[in-house]
Amino acid sequence: MRETPNFTGWRVTILHREDGNTERLTRQLRLLGLQTKLQWSTLSAAELPDLVIVDADQGWDNLLPWNGGTPNCPVVALLGSEAPGRIAWAMEQGAGSIIAKPIAASAVYPALVMAVSIHQERKAFAQRLQYLEERVRLRPLVHAAVEKLMVARAIDEDRAYAILRDCAMKRRLPMEQIAAFILGGAEPLPEAG
Repeated sequence: MRETPNFTGWRVTILHREDGNTERLTRQLRLLGLQTKLQWSTLSAAELPDLVIVDADQGWDNLLPWNGGTPNCPVVALLGSEAPGRIAWAMEQGAGSIIAKPIAASAVYPALVMAVSIHQERKAFAQRLQYLEERVRLRPLVHAAVEKLMVARAIDEDRAYAILRDCAMKRRLPMEQIAAFILGGAEPLPEAG
């Protein structure tokens, strides 16, 4: 993320018991333009806000709908303890930043920006990983198409691969898709050239 987000209109759920910290936090969030909701119960997956702020000192498993999985929105942990177990719990919940208790107004905005940035990076990484895994899963198609070209054109593997690659580049399609077309008979065997 290159620019800091404008939080005006964002919905944030604060999972914390009401106290002086939540009053300061709510006041600062409202100054930043966020719509706040304070609750101390399990967050529903059906009503996810744009941002979650969770009490890592008192939080429990299943408090958040992703329960240790990839969070569906940016997460900020509120932490007044240095207990390694509480820090680990916050990390397991996907916290992208921490606001120390007692809450200082100046700590809120940087923590929100960091949590949003880290959440966006995690999403981009997950999408890239999914794309690469799909390409790896389809590599046997490419290998089979190369073998088909080798037999049909009586050429070596390097030349067959180059022909397949050139065909994909000319059509502006992934090699895996061209290979599937060739193997399925939807695409004639490309000519060497």
